[in-house]
Amino acid sequence: MSLRLSTVILPVRRWHEGGRDQWLRAEELGFHTAYTYDHLSWRTFRDGPWFGAVPTLTAAAAATERMRLGTLVTSPNFRHPVTLAKDLMSLDDISGGRITLGIGAGGNGFDATALGQEAWTPRERADRFAEFVPLLDRLLTDEAVTHEGTFYSADQARNIPGCVQRPRLPFAVAATGPRGLKLTARHGQAWVTTGDPKLFEAGTPEQSVEALRGQIEKLGKACAEIGRDPETVGKILLTGFTPEANTMLRSLDAFVDFVGRHSELGFSELVIHAPIPDSDFAADQDVFEKIATEGLAQLA
Repeated sequence: MSLRLSTVILPVRRWHEGGRDQWLRAEELGFHTAYTYDHLSWRTFRDGPWFGAVPTLTAAAAATERMRLGTLVTSPNFRHPVTLAKDLMSLDDISGGRITLGIGAGGNGFDATALGQEAWTPRERADRFAEFVPLLDRLLTDEAVTHEGTFYSADQARNIPGCVQRPRLPFAVAATGPRGLKLTARHGQAWVTTGDPKLFEAGTPEQSVEALRGQIEKLGKACAEIGRDPETVGKILLTGFTPEANTMLRSLDAFVDFVGRHSELGFSELVIHAPIPDSDFAADQDVFEKIATEGLAQLA
């Protein structure tokens, strides 16, 4: 499986004040997929502009022609499988079958309490995720779904005519724990990781690579338990959260060095953040574009 390069465009720009141009430029640069985060607000961007993922992806789908689009990632924090499935089916139709759903269990950030609820414990997040993903799978595959669960229910929910992509649009499941990896093996067309968060600030690049190797081995075991070939699961590394986060986009050489350390692990897709000035994702736009057009070619 060849290595692909994708990007994340955070929804912080008004569509007619640079937002649309950023998605068009990503397609011109040849990125395989352009993702956006699905949050109500996020970290240091909480008190600044932040737009909704589904409307943003809808506009991007109408503006672009070839590039795949998706979330990286959505979660149950403020989503329900029934309504999310309808949005995703519509997005898949508008884009002509170019949508990938990145989905994870969620965390304890701003989204966790924005609807006025208490933040879920890690156990409850895992329990909800274990119910959310299979139900969403059914909703995007079957014409009518009835389900009465502990957390989520559906009563003759319809999704006609279904996805353009068959049997449904692909899931990229973000997971590192045993329950999440089992969900990935059973329902995911791809797996997403950001590495080991404990190594982000104090770890070394070598330790990070070994941690990723261990995660991939655990994914392989989860696949083996249900008789699935792990090579049929795409492996996506969302960069920016490993020890090299502050250096890998400083130059083409730094990026090539980063890719060289990670390509042999078996990743099929690397995702880099589009630069945002005066933020944790600040980077030189010219270097970013050079990486987009030349980064993987340097390794050929």
